[in-house]
Amino acid sequence: MTIPKFTNVPHSFHTELKGRISSYFEEVGKSTTGDTKIFMKAVILMLTFSFIYIHLVFFTPNAVFAILESVLLGCVVAAIGFNVMHDGAHGSFSKYKWVNMFAAFSLNILGGNSFMWNMKHNIIHHAFTNVDGVDDDIDIQPWMRMSESQKKYKMHKYQHFYFWFLYSLLYIFWIFVLDYQKYFKSKVGAMPLKKMTVSDHFVFWGFKIFHAFLFIGLPIYMIGFTHWLIGFVIFTCVAGFVLSIVFQLAHTVEHTAFPVANIETGKLDDEWAIHQIKTTANFATHNKLVSWLVGGLNFQIEHHLFPKISHVHYPAISKIIKKACQEYGINYIEYPRVRYAVASHVAFLRQMGRA
Repeated sequence: MTIPKFTNVPHSFHTELKGRISSYFEEVGKSTTGDTKIFMKAVILMLTFSFIYIHLVFFTPNAVFAILESVLLGCVVAAIGFNVMHDGAHGSFSKYKWVNMFAAFSLNILGGNSFMWNMKHNIIHHAFTNVDGVDDDIDIQPWMRMSESQKKYKMHKYQHFYFWFLYSLLYIFWIFVLDYQKYFKSKVGAMPLKKMTVSDHFVFWGFKIFHAFLFIGLPIYMIGFTHWLIGFVIFTCVAGFVLSIVFQLAHTVEHTAFPVANIETGKLDDEWAIHQIKTTANFATHNKLVSWLVGGLNFQIEHHLFPKISHVHYPAISKIIKKACQEYGINYIEYPRVRYAVASHVAFLRQMGRA
């Protein structure tokens, strides 16, 4: 396939933003990576995960507590993904490379694969956000239509009703199907997968087996198949829905763009930074609890422009970026409440199903 290219300009908006953000960090004398707060958050989340897992598997709580703990475990796993794995994978969790690798490696323990994630998310999604045919995040075909350039089926007319069910299946589908598809096809969507080393293969299979032992084999041995199945379905569906909805609110809402490259030149209309702003939206940025739980991923504009800056700095740099957007006449998409963003996402799905 032909990879689209971005328009080049003499003095890009990204260059302007980098200058302003660099000046900010020089002024405040802070590192662009995480601080003590992010390490404390990671410890809290990891300890909470360990406590819930041990209590569920080895102490067998009664049905009510088991269900509640399974729901909470799903939320905690999603929070680890948002706060620890995500920053680590982008190299922004710590100034130390080995700490970032360790943080990113948490994905392998939870059933995913850090190699596949890096290719799918860091390389493809962050470069070609919302570009149909390249960005694998908007490829949910044939089940859902996420862009006007995608083929429409009759069932898409109802996708704004059934989306929650598909989103709930994301986590379980990711760890048991999607990673293996990428591995055996050597592709992420239509993009070829970069060559895996012997170590990459070992990590892939070793941790898939370890995850199966930790989340399937051991629990079934300890509490029985039926109890495990109920808890596993609840836990994975909650994690899947939370992970899905947070990322979908960032890119598939009413006001975000889905650029198409010029057929003759193969170029997208905008330079990279403006493309990122047009295809990305923020939500609930003044809600500190939401920001804490989702690892700053409600500041998606800031994250897409500066993925190597830790999410703990997003509230501060968002003011700089928003001001620059106003000066340059660029629309900065932001929803003040989570419910407004959800409503816009549902409206977007309805529109895609009928357009």
